[in-house]
Amino acid sequence: MLTLENYLDNHYIHRSNWLRAAVLGANDGIISISSLAIGVAAASSTREPIILATMAGLVAGALSMAAGEYVSVSSQTDTERADIEREKIELQEMPEEELQILAQIYEKRGLKKETALQVAIELTEKDALAAHVRDELGITETSQANPIQAALASGAAFSVGGILPLLVILFAPVRQMETWLYGFTLVLLILLGIVAARTGGSSLKKGILRITIWGTIAMALSALVGYLFGINV
Repeated sequence: MLTLENYLDNHYIHRSNWLRAAVLGANDGIISISSLAIGVAAASSTREPIILATMAGLVAGALSMAAGEYVSVSSQTDTERADIEREKIELQEMPEEELQILAQIYEKRGLKKETALQVAIELTEKDALAAHVRDELGITETSQANPIQAALASGAAFSVGGILPLLVILFAPVRQMETWLYGFTLVLLILLGIVAARTGGSSLKKGILRITIWGTIAMALSALVGYLFGINV
């Protein structure tokens, strides 16, 4: 039997929070580590400096992604909580005005004035705060993210994405390192674009193009910097 919960779970928007953190982390891991390695490889004739720079970038990048995601989502959560507390106070101090605000929202969405007011009254009687949080503030369970979950997803995804170019660095010929890294990274980005598009229900072509174009630009600029400032260590 199809329930409302099962029906809603089938929609892609319910995956947006963890999908955004995971795709962003993996994308950043692949591009950052590959670009860093290409830049160092262009400036070096031995494998050791490339491995050292890559390992340092991998650890620092994963921690930075996790910390950044945690701070970002926590700040959003704090703002939402502050708005909810303010809404509680307004519902206590001016319930009639809040009821009219709710009715106006529904009226703007297409309901007749009388119907909008009736809907506002019924929802207020059931759970006034929930109605205002959802329809006035625009805060829903779908839009709310868990800071810890987002941080872990982002950091783990960065690590997984960054480890893949590291394998190329360990086994590819040093003289052709940049070519191997670029080719391997391009394949990884295409696969990531396909996964992101399929999981999020977006255009496959757009998902691949936007991720590969920006990845290519990042690697090309990193290689340019390496060639310009190469010290051949």
